[in-house]
Amino acid sequence: MSHAVATLAGGCFWCIESVFNRLRGVESAVSGYMGGHTLNPTYKDICNGDTGHAEVVQVTFDPAVISYRELLEIFFTLHDPTQLNRQGNDVGTQYRSAIFWHTPEQKAEAEAVIVELTAAMQFDAPIVTEVAEAVTFYPAEDYHQGYFDQNPNQPYCQFVVAPKVVKARAKFAARLKE
Repeated sequence: MSHAVATLAGGCFWCIESVFNRLRGVESAVSGYMGGHTLNPTYKDICNGDTGHAEVVQVTFDPAVISYRELLEIFFTLHDPTQLNRQGNDVGTQYRSAIFWHTPEQKAEAEAVIVELTAAMQFDAPIVTEVAEAVTFYPAEDYHQGYFDQNPNQPYCQFVVAPKVVKARAKFAARLKE
């Protein structure tokens, strides 16, 4: 099995990670931080909003099972890419929409998908998703990994994460792991 890596930011990483870990072809989806200037940031550092990092999910996947394009299509249904530096009530640059590319091919694919979504008028406002080269990935603290599955009754999980998981289960049922 060959592996590829995608790094995506779409608001709170718990939402993105919980869906991507359920997809066939995804070996792992790890919550973390990317795109800032602070070395070894912590969640507390990120929440202050001055490190420059985004909350991201780094997805290791098998492109023979699920393509990078498919990951991007799912990504764009999980968050609102028209909100600058926020997702709903989560506000700050750490919640920005971003695609951190690892290869020139990923950069081209990300830009193409954004052009296609824009031409199809998929959203009511312009897409503000940043497309930037991947830099150092810092995995988030252990308690963030699999957070939704470990804390389904936590209010944020019930009201923010769970609806996204339900939506993904309905829309992408054929792509989910057994």
